[in-house]
Amino acid sequence: MIDFTCGLKIASSKSHGNSFVKRSAVFYWLIGIVIAAILITAAFYFDNAVRDFVAQHQNPTMRNFMRNVSRFGDWLEHFALGFVLLAVAWSRGNKKWTRIFLSMLIALSIAGLAGRAIKVTTGRARPSVKSEQAWNGPHLSSKYHAFPSGHVVASTAFFAVLTFASWRIGLPCLVIPILIGFSRIYGGAHYLSDVICAAVLGMLCAILVARFFLKIGNQQSAIEN
Repeated sequence: MIDFTCGLKIASSKSHGNSFVKRSAVFYWLIGIVIAAILITAAFYFDNAVRDFVAQHQNPTMRNFMRNVSRFGDWLEHFALGFVLLAVAWSRGNKKWTRIFLSMLIALSIAGLAGRAIKVTTGRARPSVKSEQAWNGPHLSSKYHAFPSGHVVASTAFFAVLTFASWRIGLPCLVIPILIGFSRIYGGAHYLSDVICAAVLGMLCAILVARFFLKIGNQQSAIEN
């Protein structure tokens, strides 16, 4: 006689396991949303204080260094780096890293487009621009493209995907978007909230790409194949 109870127990245990994973995912999403909301609120609150503090503590050497960080931390430089890494991985036949570097480029592109659209739509004046209104609506002039930081949203999305794929390699690389964000504030190109919101947007783009292209979060990750 065939014993079906064993199969039922296995199916039941799998069902309970999947339910636990889903509840855990919802919990972590809620925690992430709360943390992001707190950071964004605090950033807007301290915008003027940070701007004034940075303006009062300018240093020629630091200014030149931060200018170079901004210069080499833009979207195009990230794309060039990703393209070179992708070409190397592909030429060596490494499917895992080819997929990872391609996903980094996809996240970079999505983040760049999203950031650009928000910039043009909101029209926030940069800290260095004297304007009666901080938010001016749709604007094509780069003087009113403070929100969010294009440099930071691109760099965060790029390296966050790497972190999701390989945290041992990606985690130290997150210092790069942090440094780029500080350079944008130091140079008077962005407020603190521009940088924080850009980091949050970049992280969301990275999560989207990691979930659907690298399948991270599924039972079987695509980068393990």
